[in-house]
Amino acid sequence: MQYISTRGAAPVLDFEATMLTGLARDGGLYLPAHVPPMTQGEIAALAGLSYEDQAYTIMRPFVGNTFDDEEFRALIAKAYAGFGHPARAPLKQLADNHFLLELFHGPTLAFKDFAMQLIGQLFQAALARSGDRVTIVGATSGDTGSAAIEAFRGLDNVDVFILYPHGRVSEVQRRQMTTPSEANVHALAIDGDFDTCQALVKDMFNDFAFRDEVRLAGVNSINWARVLAQVVYYFSAAVSLGAPHRPVSFTVPTGNFGDIFAGYIARAMGLPIEKLIVATNHNDILHRALSSGGYVTDGVKPSISPSMDIQVSSNFERALFDAYGRDGAAVAHSMDELKSAGGFHISQGALEFLREAFASGRASEEETSATIARTALATGETLCPHSAVGVHVAETFLSATPMVTLATAHPAKFPDAVEAATGKRPPLPERMADLFERPERVTRLANDLSTLEAHIKGHIRT
Repeated sequence: MQYISTRGAAPVLDFEATMLTGLARDGGLYLPAHVPPMTQGEIAALAGLSYEDQAYTIMRPFVGNTFDDEEFRALIAKAYAGFGHPARAPLKQLADNHFLLELFHGPTLAFKDFAMQLIGQLFQAALARSGDRVTIVGATSGDTGSAAIEAFRGLDNVDVFILYPHGRVSEVQRRQMTTPSEANVHALAIDGDFDTCQALVKDMFNDFAFRDEVRLAGVNSINWARVLAQVVYYFSAAVSLGAPHRPVSFTVPTGNFGDIFAGYIARAMGLPIEKLIVATNHNDILHRALSSGGYVTDGVKPSISPSMDIQVSSNFERALFDAYGRDGAAVAHSMDELKSAGGFHISQGALEFLREAFASGRASEEETSATIARTALATGETLCPHSAVGVHVAETFLSATPMVTLATAHPAKFPDAVEAATGKRPPLPERMADLFERPERVTRLANDLSTLEAHIKGHIRT
């Protein structure tokens, strides 16, 4: 299996190099040169298998020779052993033909655990084999950072630096990043918003001297392995609802486009997905782009669903790559316009491709709160605000086809928003009950690349 860059000017890599590299050297994102298909019979055979066995079957063709069969199975088993539900990603019915896919039973109570716990195991195995060290940097709007720190804390061959926007994550999200005591993990509060943090990460990757000196690796959803791990729960949910013998639709609350792009890959593999629906909060650049063809940034407005407070959705570049017929030069031109002018126009042909692949909708702050309250009253299910955005949008697309809305985080990660909507404060799981008593360890830094790079070089273990 070979991987190519969305901008067409970086070396072709195998799975291991793609995973450890993260962002391509031409600034693009890696994708498989082709998506291996599954037959209807192979998809049907997933029914009744454990989540781990489904994950092995679905991901194995993408991994190539990086891990042998026995090792890959063992790494998957270790990745999901700490999840709090035997089904890993259970389905709950909300209404006729509307289901909630609970993705928050991992160690940090968010869907990012599905990918990050696996990546932690894959990195550790690859680095132990080679004896190499890497420095992982990541930007987070809240959940990626805690999942990465949890996955890599205490590992010998890895130093982890997570950038998050100061004052723009929930208190639970912040404390999950700042309370681990292991010397190899570092929480960095950056003055700015998520897009500021994400831009700094990309600038570090494009500073090749720094990148090579510290052996930089990335675990944001720019890393293909992140997307691959998330493909699995689309199959798991759809097969539970009758696939491949009937189609299923999915609504995905998304800011950085990685989670819904995993659904796009699942469909490309042969999963019968009727609709893939992008659900945004009032930072609705993806909905606006799909509606108008103009991808134009408009500033980030804080919300009660902060993990979606994004204007530069990195993984949208992967969808654009296919929309432009895998023309790396066309994608590079659009990304240059985004950086220099704050936006770009999607060509008519590419826009038609994207509209065929994705639908979209948005939820206001008031609609999000109302959905939390109404769903709790009608079903007993307490939604986090991100999941509520998804449910609100999904309700406008309900049909005879089963709809699955992705519940991306546990409501206790956003207790203020949930309490304001329902009058009840959701408790943390027992294993996290002392989170607010643990000492914090965090460094606040300005939005300055040289200051950030100096800090990282000064705190890498040797």
